[in-house]
Amino acid sequence: MSTIDFIRSSLRQMHSSFDDSVADLSSDQLHWRANEHGCAIAFALWHYVRTEDNIIQFVLQRKPTTWIDGGWHDRFGLPKNAQGTGMSQEDAQAVRLDPKEDFQHYMRDVWQATDSFLADKDDDFLQERITVKPLGEMAIERAIGNMCLTHGFTHLGEIQHIRGLLGLKGMAY
Repeated sequence: MSTIDFIRSSLRQMHSSFDDSVADLSSDQLHWRANEHGCAIAFALWHYVRTEDNIIQFVLQRKPTTWIDGGWHDRFGLPKNAQGTGMSQEDAQAVRLDPKEDFQHYMRDVWQATDSFLADKDDDFLQERITVKPLGEMAIERAIGNMCLTHGFTHLGEIQHIRGLLGLKGMAY
């Protein structure tokens, strides 16, 4: 298996897990916080999907994100260019994804855009270098591996933990 095939397969697995992790949630569960210091599943979900959208669409392709192209920021009343990094705790806690079904539509659009972009790429592409602000220059392989896969699975674990605190079923194995 090539590295690009591994990355695409891992992204598909992660996308499916994100989809499953929120499919059965009510709005109250999606926005529930364990205490006054924590953030809800809604923030972790929004933050990750926006991150992947930014990396794949803007950083790698230099084109507008799905978030901007689809007018999703207006639909949810959330920042046009932000993705949650550096956001104040108060602003992060205020993130609302109602109706959830609309956000799930945005998620599917991002998943599809990512897979379509990577479909004709090869391992040589992954070795090209790009600049990811504020992290600096790196190989595309590292940008996708760290910013999408590692980062995404970390937030997926966070979501599963919050599901457990809500008394809900965690990840299916």
